[in-house]
Amino acid sequence: MSEKIRVVVVDDHPLFREGVATIIGNEPDLEVVGLGASADEAIQLAHDLLPDVIFVDVDMPGNGIEAARKITAVYPIVKIIVLTVSETEEHLVSAIKAGAKAYVLKGVAGRELIRILRGVLAGESYVPPALAATLLVEMSKPGVPNGSSDEDLDQLTGREQEILELLSTGLSNKEIGDKLFLTEKTIKHYVTNILQKLQVRNRVEAALLAQKSGWLDNKSTS
Repeated sequence: MSEKIRVVVVDDHPLFREGVATIIGNEPDLEVVGLGASADEAIQLAHDLLPDVIFVDVDMPGNGIEAARKITAVYPIVKIIVLTVSETEEHLVSAIKAGAKAYVLKGVAGRELIRILRGVLAGESYVPPALAATLLVEMSKPGVPNGSSDEDLDQLTGREQEILELLSTGLSNKEIGDKLFLTEKTIKHYVTNILQKLQVRNRVEAALLAQKSGWLDNKSTS
């Protein structure tokens, strides 16, 4: 039997924290190994337990984004998911820059939360579709590094370009699959190829590259 995926949940609201822990704990391959209520506790739990994933809140004592930044710097293997009520541009951009792999709003359903968690474990990133455009605009400002060249976009096949275009609108793999009549697993395979060809680390960077190069504008007018 394979080892369970180890998760830590840090939130200063006990009822919410315990609810998230229960949802995660109901999954046979997931295990909540620690609970906390502050940034300091998040950092300490990362040090003591080295979990696979830590959930943090933005507004918890000590600042969840600062905790994410410190954990990412010292324990890059630990994946950070921000779970918050905040829809502000400042918090969203700061969280991603701090190393968070996902930015999730607290109104999310339990099933969707588990899907996002599994996506992060598989190397994906997540931003709510309604906030994706905000993030791309902010990250496109001068001074934000670009890890690839425009020529790399020309290496994509027609299908990969189609998927990148949909990905850039903030759609999940399942939603892209539904539009193209392909399975979620197939879309995941395509996305992996796209990230490799573009030499980027995640979906957000791929969408950012497509936007900064003007490639999306060209697609919409072609």
